[in-house]
Amino acid sequence: MSSLRNALPRRVHKERAQPRHREKFGILEKHKDYVIRARQYQKKAETIRKLKEKAAFRNPDEFYFKMIKSKTVDGVHIPANQANTFSQEELLLMKTQDIGYVLQKAQSEKKKVDRLSSVLHSVNNPSSSNHVYFADDR
Repeated sequence: MSSLRNALPRRVHKERAQPRHREKFGILEKHKDYVIRARQYQKKAETIRKLKEKAAFRNPDEFYFKMIKSKTVDGVHIPANQANTFSQEELLLMKTQDIGYVLQKAQSEKKKVDRLSSVLHSVNNPSSSNHVYFADDR
């Protein structure tokens, strides 16, 4: 008898739709939506629990240089900005050094091009590879 029961098609139970008079409250949360929301909540709660446990077991004598090189604004860690550590004179000096480096590189590349072009002076002229024999030599 159980094999006959398995052969018959079973009724698919569908989730009900949102009633018309409750549409003003937004969409009706289905079971699959609840499962996703519950898993996200549990994952967040587990992360918070792990962080609390880590904070409880931390070493109070622990020290990192990043602790003094960063600051907190509204509870958010912000690293110290390295770009603003130079004075105006230092920035001007660095800019002139950069310009000097670029000019030096351009000059060395120009010398390299001149050297290579001097080697290639006979490329345009066809080479005379024909040997001329004179009657006296034979």
